Amino acid sequence: MKRFRILLAVFMCSALLLSACGSGGSSSNQASDSSTDTEKKLDPYKITLVYPGTAPKDLELVQNEMSKYLTEKINATIELKPIEWGSWTDKTNLMKISNEKFDLLFTANWFNYANDVSKGQFLELDELMKEHGKDIPDILGPDFLQGAKINGKLYALPTKKEFGQGFGLLLNKKLVDKYNIDTSGVKSFDELEAMFKLIKEKEPNVIPIVSSKYTNTFSAANYDGITTNLALPRGSKEIKIVDTLEDSTMVDYYKRIRQWNLNGWFDKDVLTSDADQAVQMIKAGKAFAVGQSLKPGKDKEMSVTYGTEFVQVETFEPFTTTGEAQGAMLGISRTSKDPARVMMFLNLLYSDKQLINMLDWGIEGVHYVKKSDNVIDYPDGVTADTQSYPNPGSWMFGNQFNSYLWSNEDPEKWVQFEEFNTRSERSPILGFTFNPEPVKSELAALDNVSKEFSQGLNSGSVDVDKALADWKEKRAAAGFDRVKAEAEKQLQEWLASQKQ
Repeated sequence: MKRFRILLAVFMCSALLLSACGSGGSSSNQASDSSTDTEKKLDPYKITLVYPGTAPKDLELVQNEMSKYLTEKINATIELKPIEWGSWTDKTNLMKISNEKFDLLFTANWFNYANDVSKGQFLELDELMKEHGKDIPDILGPDFLQGAKINGKLYALPTKKEFGQGFGLLLNKKLVDKYNIDTSGVKSFDELEAMFKLIKEKEPNVIPIVSSKYTNTFSAANYDGITTNLALPRGSKEIKIVDTLEDSTMVDYYKRIRQWNLNGWFDKDVLTSDADQAVQMIKAGKAFAVGQSLKPGKDKEMSVTYGTEFVQVETFEPFTTTGEAQGAMLGISRTSKDPARVMMFLNLLYSDKQLINMLDWGIEGVHYVKKSDNVIDYPDGVTADTQSYPNPGSWMFGNQFNSYLWSNEDPEKWVQFEEFNTRSERSPILGFTFNPEPVKSELAALDNVSKEFSQGLNSGSVDVDKALADWKEKRAAAGFDRVKAEAEKQLQEWLASQKQ
């Protein structure tokens, strides 16, 4: 009997040990909520968050403050690991193939999300969220979550922000005011061109529009892009993929942009200049406009970030595609040692106002001061140019609706976001994600062909008819027809699955 009691005690101890060391790392079965008593049982863990951006001067200071807060909440510390945009692809690819340990990675439809999912880079999140991210589904809502899924499964959590994309321009407010330009009704190309013509005539040393960014916004406003040159036109009566190089809407646009270039409205570096360069030129008083994806208050956000005043003009109504639903997300890496703890951190990013504002704006009294419960400004003596913790990109993280507003922003901004999200037109194929794996070699070849022609057409720098003819000839040899057939096949399969 004594021996039986000893064996029973050993068995019970073993069972307790197993329950504490289940799947998902040290906290998988130790914590299913955020209560203080539960978190006290957790072992210490450092969460590494990898995202694109420039490391600010006070990165470590903010990181340490966040770590103190997280230690109290879930016994975790945080390593913020920004990687410069220009180095992002090379460095993160190396991290992936070398099986480097990290926890969270920024991802997006336009940033290899589907490709990384197909390679098993991200963990499935549905069960983890049910157990350790219980606040997230109610905060995001079904549309956000559905749009982020691939083949019905969730591999990354989207930022709660605008659920759709607005389209238009950011303008130099000084020049808008100087010439009393009425931006409230600017929609048509004729109205845009009247502005550019005015600036060209009245301000010969100011470039009317910088970079080819407006072409990107035009394309996104008129098509739900699937893969290279293949898309569903907005407002289609039937769900049918078109070739954008054959579609009259896109071809006519290329010809109009060609005329803009011939009119001398673009910057001389339009083939290579980007939106950031354009914004800097506007700030320096050397340019008037840059194409931009828009949302309520985008001009005020940019004014805070860059220290100069902008005015935004929406030239197309907002549109929600899978690309927009997956426009900014965080995925848990397969190399994470404690996915459950990472999901607890994500739950806080969506539900905890203090944490998200530390990540977004830094430390109160050091990097910002409060003007009211939800409004902040720079401390005395600090400006946009001298700040030591500029916003890392709040659109990449958690629940943006919990982020403080700056004193120059509309206090109703988040209400306007809700209205924007409601009125944004949903694509009929929202939730469809093209899997590139079956045609990845063809897509690589097509990407090289695209690089040869797209920038010239996007900036109006080449003859449209000749460039399109040459492009179509070269892409045919690169396997375009096979890619198109695969896209049509996958779309039909997805449509059939929606009827089940």
